[in-house]
Amino acid sequence: MKLQFSPQLTPKEMLDLGVFGGNYFPHIPEEFPAEWFSNARLSSDGKAHSELNFFEVVASQPRSVWLAKGWIDEVDPLGWFQWYCRYFQGRRIPEIDNKQIKRWKAMRRHIAQITKNCQKQDLTCRRRQRQALLHWAYDSRKI
Repeated sequence: MKLQFSPQLTPKEMLDLGVFGGNYFPHIPEEFPAEWFSNARLSSDGKAHSELNFFEVVASQPRSVWLAKGWIDEVDPLGWFQWYCRYFQGRRIPEIDNKQIKRWKAMRRHIAQITKNCQKQDLTCRRRQRQALLHWAYDSRKI
């Protein structure tokens, strides 16, 4: 079964906007284009900083939660964004792709909550949910 997957942001756009507190990758990975990181909002001290996120809030679960919930696999040990970067570059592993796309689709529940509870394009409303959506390549600035 092929799942529809249409992210609104590229990995570069996400990094430029500010996601994961600027600290998703422990170092800039050589496997991805250097251009992706040219204007990225990155941490300089190896720690996540909420002010590097577009909405300046923490919207990530700790890695311990990712591991406990089985969201990490051996192929993409850093999680969903690493998978997305590799998928964006053309890598396909159907079993993993289907799992990650289902997780991506599940994030739409946050769009419904923002739409229901916020004025259109009020970027101060539900900032944590909006930041979480950015982490999943949804452009919450347009909601």
